[in-house]
Amino acid sequence: MSGQKPRSEKFERGLKTRRAVLGADYVDTSLEQADEFNWAMQQLTTEWCWDEIWNRPGLERRDRSILNLGMTAALNRPQEFKLHLRGALNNGLTKDELKEIFLQIGVYCGVPAALDCFRIAKDVFKEMDV
Repeated sequence: MSGQKPRSEKFERGLKTRRAVLGADYVDTSLEQADEFNWAMQQLTTEWCWDEIWNRPGLERRDRSILNLGMTAALNRPQEFKLHLRGALNNGLTKDELKEIFLQIGVYCGVPAALDCFRIAKDVFKEMDV
């Protein structure tokens, strides 16, 4: 990427967590595809979300994954939901736990949201051989 700014310590800490949760391939591709226009968003996301929040004490990564699944489903953000579903599996959530989360999403966010969660999950399970 041309014009990339130096990476701070916060960026490096966040990057380590981001790779652990989302997978190095996905994260590295996101960084490689960043350009001068969207590099600032990569930097903000990595430092703010992945270091400032995901590295805080108080909640385990699996708990943060559960929260992100509920929030991305409620916000109707299927691409982010799919990404965080992969992260939830990487953080140790089981298919049975995910099913319960999706059912609760159905009650609080609506049946169409839960149906999308189940559809997306089937694709992710197949991709990840779960």
